Amino acid sequence: MLTLSRPKSYHVYVNTPELPEMRTETLGGGVVKRATVLSDGRDIIYYDDRDSTLGPDRAVDARTLDPRPDTATMRLDVLTGDWITVAANRQNRVMMPGADADPLAPQTPTNPSEVPSLYDVAVFENRSPAFGPALAEALGTAPAASNPPRGLDDLAALGLGRTRTSVGRCEVVCFSPEHSGSFGTQSVTRARTVIEAWADRTAALSQLPGIEQVFPFENRGEAIGVTLPHPHGQLYAYPYVTPRTTRLLEAIDRTAPDLFARVLEFEQASERVVFRGEHWTAFVPFAARWPLEVHLMPHRHVPDFAATSEAERDELAPLYLRLLRGVDALYDTPTPYIAAWHQAPVNVGRDTVRLHLQLTSPRRAADKLKFLAGSEAAMWAWAAEVTPEQGAARIREAIARAEEASA
Repeated sequence: MLTLSRPKSYHVYVNTPELPEMRTETLGGGVVKRATVLSDGRDIIYYDDRDSTLGPDRAVDARTLDPRPDTATMRLDVLTGDWITVAANRQNRVMMPGADADPLAPQTPTNPSEVPSLYDVAVFENRSPAFGPALAEALGTAPAASNPPRGLDDLAALGLGRTRTSVGRCEVVCFSPEHSGSFGTQSVTRARTVIEAWADRTAALSQLPGIEQVFPFENRGEAIGVTLPHPHGQLYAYPYVTPRTTRLLEAIDRTAPDLFARVLEFEQASERVVFRGEHWTAFVPFAARWPLEVHLMPHRHVPDFAATSEAERDELAPLYLRLLRGVDALYDTPTPYIAAWHQAPVNVGRDTVRLHLQLTSPRRAADKLKFLAGSEAAMWAWAAEVTPEQGAARIREAIARAEEASA
């Protein structure tokens, strides 16, 4: 397994609440980045569309906020080797507020939300994080943890009663200032802005002290457990390599370093392909677990969004929207899903683990959901009710219907 040091080329800007300066930078795709802080010191970054009608100024957050919660603690499950974060502060999260109390909408005189200004795309630190705000080392307003993980070898050691501080970062990615919607309801231009934000934040979060993996994702629908209807996703910066990625690294070690290239070639030759572009292919995997599962993979090896090219990001915007709109066309009502963008860890496996989307939904019929019960939840032993070939055909047909309806 190749081990790489953290890249040094990306500059991390640090602001303070006392000096909420706005740092501006032009990114790829004509996206303009404007970074500042909220009143309690949390970072907030605005990403303006290439054709944005917004001006350069952003309002200062004038709220008086309570101190940030203490960083959660991780406990080791010695029977599996998994680290479990105990974050009691997350019990107080907002649950399905109305538009007049939307915490992700731009602030108004009657709604002191998390985002002070009108925006195209906004990213900010979560007020109730599972990881952070403490880091392995102090940086800006983030304190140094008292008991941080001491590297991957430390995390891999088994023992009863082991704990570490849940260092890291959790960020909210607002796709739009509108109260309702999802990634799939955005324009191609807006999708391109979000992709640029994912790439920019992946690069920045990967350099924070103690970060081992960065995970962009979107939860969509109450059936998934979504607590806010506002179109948004999240970014988790973990202090460890996640269990799923650990299993993946083990599979690569047991097979070949080019496993992802082999998987892509295998799937492209099958009837499970949903569509294929110049740089990306969408397919239902050979051993899909969920009633609805689609993977979207780049044709060349890239470890994460930060490593993608302009051409790959440009093509991804319309292709990803095409996929999501097709998924919504499967039924008369929007489909709940988890859109999980798997990226290589920060310090290991970067030459073997390829960026890819895993889109899954528990919806197995218009009025039925797949619930994980005894065998799957307790033993991790899956049984699929829909063949991957049938699933791919249904999604292709749904995409065609969606495109015909929008023509």
